[in-house]
Amino acid sequence: MIHPQNPSQSFKIRSYNQISVKGLNRFSRERYEVGSEISSPHAIILRSHNLLDETLPDGVTAIARAGAGVNNVPVSQCSAAGIVVFNTPGANANAVKELVLTGLLLSCRGVTEGINFIGQLGTTVPPKELAKQMEAKKKQFKGSELAGKTLGIVGLGAIGSMLADMALALGMNVVGYDPAISIEAAWRLSSRIKKMDNLSSLMARSDFISLHVPSIEATRKMVNGENLSQAKPGAVLLNFSRSEIVDNEAVISALNEGRLSKYVSDFPIPELIGRDDVIFTPHIGASTAEAEDNCAVMAADQLVDFLENGNIKNSVNFPNLTMERSGGPRITFCNHNVPGVLGHVLSILADKNVNVTDMLNKSRDDIAYNIIDVESEPTEALLASIYEVEHVIKVRVV
Repeated sequence: MIHPQNPSQSFKIRSYNQISVKGLNRFSRERYEVGSEISSPHAIILRSHNLLDETLPDGVTAIARAGAGVNNVPVSQCSAAGIVVFNTPGANANAVKELVLTGLLLSCRGVTEGINFIGQLGTTVPPKELAKQMEAKKKQFKGSELAGKTLGIVGLGAIGSMLADMALALGMNVVGYDPAISIEAAWRLSSRIKKMDNLSSLMARSDFISLHVPSIEATRKMVNGENLSQAKPGAVLLNFSRSEIVDNEAVISALNEGRLSKYVSDFPIPELIGRDDVIFTPHIGASTAEAEDNCAVMAADQLVDFLENGNIKNSVNFPNLTMERSGGPRITFCNHNVPGVLGHVLSILADKNVNVTDMLNKSRDDIAYNIIDVESEPTEALLASIYEVEHVIKVRVV
């Protein structure tokens, strides 16, 4: 599909869910039309709306998810159609980190039990009797402190690294495991974090185990009976990542057998609701005004840079590729990641006497993406010739 445009072209953005106004305001009124009823959009911005069973409009070039997970977006279908899918890693990290801290404290102090006890006393108890009952019962809510305990963090990305720093500041020991850690993430980590070789060894050393990995095929039920059997007796498991990462039957068994003393999760399941050793929150990890603003702003900025400049940052299906503009027209195209495509396109430009001033090319899995700055405005015939090259999926001029 060919998407020619000019510097003054306007774009249509379809929004789903309640996107923060701070994010929507990043789209200038001069060049963007944004709304939930937009037809034939160039791009989509959404939070939790499920696109899996919907037919995407032909003109869509990009989808931005204001959040980290993209399990509500048909990523494989988008890749096949040359649609870039963005997410916003790290934008809600502080919100999740703070909720994990809440989970840690609730799991080791008798906070919820104490609150429930007070609530059952009612409003008619005389002050002296209230004080007497509290003094008599408070020993039942005795807990333990976080300082000196070991926190095991599974996944050391944006959230995991922030959580590690917070735990160290609280006087905890921190061990971490992340088989897919990036170089950038590794540089962010404190030297005080002990890296573990596998999940079982992390569980064996940890008083608290916190999960912070994406939900992909490789992480599905990564916490299971086999590694939970290695957990330190009485450990607390916290899941503020994704429900699918945990084998629920294995968690139930570990709780029943006392290998886990508590399970704290942002993803309630019916089988565990109501248990005294389980604390559930209703999927509120990123539910702060600040996180919603941050995610929406990041998502919008990424769409603007892509639509206006062809740059890609924080894509889950395309390579990240950014190039400063040289002042002239810019051609971008994506193709199946096979040999010879870029060379063929460059030959076409040479045959048409189109001078290339700068270019970048990068691939990711089955997709390659290319940015080519040229001196003269590409003609429709030139763009059609590029699009007709075998394995080219989509062509744009920006």
